Amino acid sequence: MENAPSQISTTKLCFHKSSYSYETCQEPENFQQTFKQIISTAPKNGEWTMFTDLFQYRGFWYTPNFLGGVILAQQQFKVQPNDIILCSAPKTGTTWLKALGFAIMNRACLDDSTKNPLLVTMPHECVPYLEVDFFQRKTTQYPELPLLATHLPYTSLPESIASLGCELVYICREPKDVFVSLWHFIGNVKAKGNEKFPLEKAFDLFCQGISPNGPYWEHVLGYWNASLRWPERILFLKYEELKSEAPLHVRRLAEFMGCPFSLEEEKEGVVEKIIELCSFQNLSNLEVNKTGKYPIFASVVVENNKYFRKGEVGDWKNCLTEEMKEHLDRITEHKLRGSGFTFC
Repeated sequence: MENAPSQISTTKLCFHKSSYSYETCQEPENFQQTFKQIISTAPKNGEWTMFTDLFQYRGFWYTPNFLGGVILAQQQFKVQPNDIILCSAPKTGTTWLKALGFAIMNRACLDDSTKNPLLVTMPHECVPYLEVDFFQRKTTQYPELPLLATHLPYTSLPESIASLGCELVYICREPKDVFVSLWHFIGNVKAKGNEKFPLEKAFDLFCQGISPNGPYWEHVLGYWNASLRWPERILFLKYEELKSEAPLHVRRLAEFMGCPFSLEEEKEGVVEKIIELCSFQNLSNLEVNKTGKYPIFASVVVENNKYFRKGEVGDWKNCLTEEMKEHLDRITEHKLRGSGFTFC
């Protein structure tokens, strides 16, 4: 098991013009001190991931590298008013939302197979993560698009996002499917030989709220409550509704992002073309997503095909017992009570 680093070597990043533009500066003096203090005092759990501890910070759980990115983003990230941030908990439709958002904003080259980035680049490289790419000083191939993504809970977003009021899009998914997808993903990425983290143990931890960027219910409710307060700033999407009524919600997404479809585009079937381009079947069969690799961090390189397992609604039925299903449903009902929100 990888031990948590006592120090992370990095460089401060300043965003300018759009969230995609970087310039290298000196690391903030208090970063290492803050990081070391948090790591040394935070509650931790090493059972879930099998390869590193999770540390609790402001009520949510992170691996050390992600935690470093969270702290740096909170200290240094300066959002621009035209920025759009795609928000999600892990395994809730992040890859799909990135593809749709990028395709909507970059639809001028939709019909050009030689210039369409989504045909040769996996969605995570088209839309960078705030707490990952910011932390690692990655450059982007598409600086003209003010589009970012994050797994951060609402309460941990950098202060500039709240104060400047940029637009946020959040996607959530039914908890049972989230858990099963997360269990498969982590097992496929980090399994040693035939070893795979036991489903029952992973389930127990998830139900306790101990999972990457968990507790899941608190993550969802943070954005849900914010969307009720600022509906003009936060678009709240459900994975299942996006699957069942894709044209409706793709139009909502485009309008919210400030680039609605014109009548001419509607007649030309642009909405349907974007849905087809970003469909699970199409993306999962592209060569880049079948054979490529995505370096989340230097020590964590994931094969692109691991992000395209099934994408089905209700896949939890193939893994969970009736007892597990009922237990997780009871937790969900308790967590959501009084919020006005349901996953159905």
